[in-house]
Amino acid sequence: MALRKEKCGHLGKFTISKAPKKYECEECEKTGGGWVHLWTCQSCGITLCCDSSPNKHARNHAKLQGHPVIISAEPNEKWMWCYIHEQIAKYQ
Repeated sequence: MALRKEKCGHLGKFTISKAPKKYECEECEKTGGGWVHLWTCQSCGITLCCDSSPNKHARNHAKLQGHPVIISAEPNEKWMWCYIHEQIAKYQ
């Protein structure tokens, strides 16, 4: 029997309003770490490094703060991700 994934209700609730303030991971900057890609939290606006980065600051932030939705902070990328349901959606 295949497990059925619950449809994410978080992605439809967010209006993209938190663009990155700076193109840097705020936590990596504090520790001298590096990043691969950047994501911006849609609950508080902090920009942090992605899951491909060594420290995975965005995922850790989502877990600790309970902030489920991020958007890509990369130029010309228009997608958001929900950590709770592990689902992606595009936006305009």
